[in-house]
Amino acid sequence: MADLIEFFIKHPLSEPKFFISKPNLSTIRPFKRSFSLPIAIGKERQRGCSLCCTVIDAKKAGGPGVSVEGGDVFSVTSSAKSDVDYLGESTKGDLNVKREHFQAFVDKIGGPIEEIAMKEAKEAEALLQHLRIADPLAVRQSPRGIFCTRTLNLRSIGAIGYDMDYTLIHYNVMAWEGRAYDYGMANLKSMGFPVDNLQFDPDLVIRGLVIDKEKGNLVKADRFGYVKRAMHGTKMLSTQAVSEIYGRELVDLRKQSRWEFLNTLFSVSEAVMFMQLVDKLDQGDVPAELGPLDYKGLYKAVEKALFRAHVEGQLKSEIMAAPERFVEPDPELPLALLDQKEAGKRLLLITNSDYHYTNKMMHHAFNKFLPNDMVWRDLFDMVIVSARKPEFFQMSNPLYEVVTDDGLMRPCFKASSGGLYSGGSAQMIEKSLDVQGDEILYVGDHIFTDVSQSKVHLRWRTALICRELEEEFNAIIRSHGHKSALLKLIQQKEIVGDLFNQLRLASQRREHFRPSQSIEATNMDDFELTESMQKLLIVMQRLDEKIARWRLMVNSSTRDGVTCPVRVG
Repeated sequence: MADLIEFFIKHPLSEPKFFISKPNLSTIRPFKRSFSLPIAIGKERQRGCSLCCTVIDAKKAGGPGVSVEGGDVFSVTSSAKSDVDYLGESTKGDLNVKREHFQAFVDKIGGPIEEIAMKEAKEAEALLQHLRIADPLAVRQSPRGIFCTRTLNLRSIGAIGYDMDYTLIHYNVMAWEGRAYDYGMANLKSMGFPVDNLQFDPDLVIRGLVIDKEKGNLVKADRFGYVKRAMHGTKMLSTQAVSEIYGRELVDLRKQSRWEFLNTLFSVSEAVMFMQLVDKLDQGDVPAELGPLDYKGLYKAVEKALFRAHVEGQLKSEIMAAPERFVEPDPELPLALLDQKEAGKRLLLITNSDYHYTNKMMHHAFNKFLPNDMVWRDLFDMVIVSARKPEFFQMSNPLYEVVTDDGLMRPCFKASSGGLYSGGSAQMIEKSLDVQGDEILYVGDHIFTDVSQSKVHLRWRTALICRELEEEFNAIIRSHGHKSALLKLIQQKEIVGDLFNQLRLASQRREHFRPSQSIEATNMDDFELTESMQKLLIVMQRLDEKIARWRLMVNSSTRDGVTCPVRVG
């Protein structure tokens, strides 16, 4: 999954490379189910995943307007006294121990700082255990944290914006996409397509794959755009078949008439429908009455069927009537947002969903977990519904203020803090909150709409919710022993191979009556040289046989520098 997303990063639809940020909340509660990625805290915890992400420095976790608990002990570095640290980051706003307390602490302890650090860490771990608070190390090793590879000074972030669907609201994919599939298939059936014996299979596809509408394939491309694996319909293609079909052809996502990137989990039902109907078309089961259909025409029919399901509102009406069937609430998430707000961050909700749907979902998932009769609206400095992303990040749409609980709206020309609006633009938010560019962090699940466009057009910092990595993280942990054994085998083969090549070079030079690497090599007996080469070659072949058992791990690790199982579909 990670290499697929990195491919999209390097091959956006129309703009240069963007970055994906994974913010750590450091002093704040960890996002649990909603974020599904391991937490990394501090400059020493930079993780090497293939996503372009963010490392948060825990020391710089404060924000504008943050009060310092224990004011008689701690102080905050002011602008006048700020400097630059070893990473080139300003120290303005850093939390410090006041001089008198600092000196008293230094006087009590002695010895190398490495030993002091270990001692204090153990005491802090014991305190956390006594308080029954999770050890940060355990959180870091959990698939429900945050992966980071880039530094982000969270103190410099003045506002954090969130998408809603599959970001703040965590849907059950089988339930939500399963119903979307059912409605889409019902529409296809009314059009005359043979769909009676088909069932929703969410394991058939995964976000990050690409549909080839011209050939009826679902492909996995590497970061450079070369197709590494592919399925035709629901059938996996062999390596040879993939090579024959695509050769050195690159997937170019700018050619939207051919390629469709699966940007979001909402794409799952669409891709499953298309791949299943490709099988029907190949088998000749599509009625002739529908006219001559190629794979592109088939994709358009699927797209139209799902569009009807969403536009007619049947699906969302069903979800609003029984949200408990489709939403998986996370009790920690509302409290995490409350922690952010209390830390001085201004929170935004920017969603393409309409007001009625947004209000219903947020009320269901948030209100019951908030303290002191708070409601979900109290968390956000501004709420934007019907935002029409990605246009929201590029141009200005008419702005309306939602003025009643029933969703009645009136036109307005200026947004203000605390408001609930429909439409508008990202520039409007920047102006009304007096923040801009990299002072805003936007968190979403849509690779193109949420992450690419806000980064490219506005230079906002971005975070991608990628729940699929949860499974891959667990697979990496489970395969740790296999990885170590595999690397040992590969290293052994490299050593044996280097030795073999030196002997082979000596043999080649002797064969052509040229001096070998040394006098001893020149005078060496031919039989002894040949026998040694023979043994080494057999050893390499045996090592190859054993390494081949981990073929998928080898393919992934040698290409991307990360050893983990690879799954297509």
